[in-house]
Amino acid sequence: MPPSQKPDPNQHLRIAHVLIESLPYIQKFQGKTVVVKYGGNAMTEDRLKHCFAQDIVLMKLVGINPIVVHGGGPQIGNLLEKLGKTTEFIDGMRVTDRETMDVVEMVLGGLVNKEIVNLINQHGGRAVGLTGKDGDFIRARKINMQKNSPEKASEIIDLGHVGEVDSIDPAVVDMLGQSDFIPIIAPIGVGEDGRSYNINADLVAGKIAEVLKAEKLILLTNTAGILDKQNQLLTGLSINDIADLTADGTIAGGMIPKTHCATEALRSGVKSVHIIDGRVEHALLLELFTDQGVGTLLVAR
Repeated sequence: MPPSQKPDPNQHLRIAHVLIESLPYIQKFQGKTVVVKYGGNAMTEDRLKHCFAQDIVLMKLVGINPIVVHGGGPQIGNLLEKLGKTTEFIDGMRVTDRETMDVVEMVLGGLVNKEIVNLINQHGGRAVGLTGKDGDFIRARKINMQKNSPEKASEIIDLGHVGEVDSIDPAVVDMLGQSDFIPIIAPIGVGEDGRSYNINADLVAGKIAEVLKAEKLILLTNTAGILDKQNQLLTGLSINDIADLTADGTIAGGMIPKTHCATEALRSGVKSVHIIDGRVEHALLLELFTDQGVGTLLVAR
């Protein structure tokens, strides 16, 4: 054997140390439910897609019950563009008329959902795709946006088929999660009027975690986590810390709805929330099973 191919005993030791480091975490989380919001780069880059699928399968194999809620905004936008349909956004929310909602259902409930299911199954899992309409488990409430102007009376803006979670019946998801299956959920709910509504995936993941009293809610993002004003990663944050960081402007922009979702979940009994960098290969395993982790940990205290 050439010298360059000789086994490196130090590398073997490093691998052994990583495995031993993961042992107490595997023991602690065995039998527990972990809700994962899947989106961002982890959902669009092939290398990261396969890493994510492998992570989910390994979580299930070591006794954790992962439940995946996914987004799909870029994919919806791409198909609408191909169809020649313009998209209007108001304060970050897509105005969703009936035709657009048909595309949303086709992309989220069909193309994206089934791709994730297929990826996980390819890596040895048993994934099942759902929307909130299956088993009537996500009931939606229509959102109307109110815009205030100092020059004129408040204006109510109709966003169309855009909703928020009204209630969740977890029976179907709980049954799947406690079996050999991995639920993969598209964030589409149904209203009292029988219409379909597109709901923010972070909010759906948070509400499912609340209802199931999940051990953890994990939000994959395109940032390292919550950063201070010197761009240093913050972790071990409490609900009070989040309020302070929001008040002083450290938490701003797109991180505000994520931290709001996180604090609501923590107040409702979820043990911890993790905001992690989905651009890192195997980010889920690194956050769950190593001492250092790869993101921001939020706890209720």
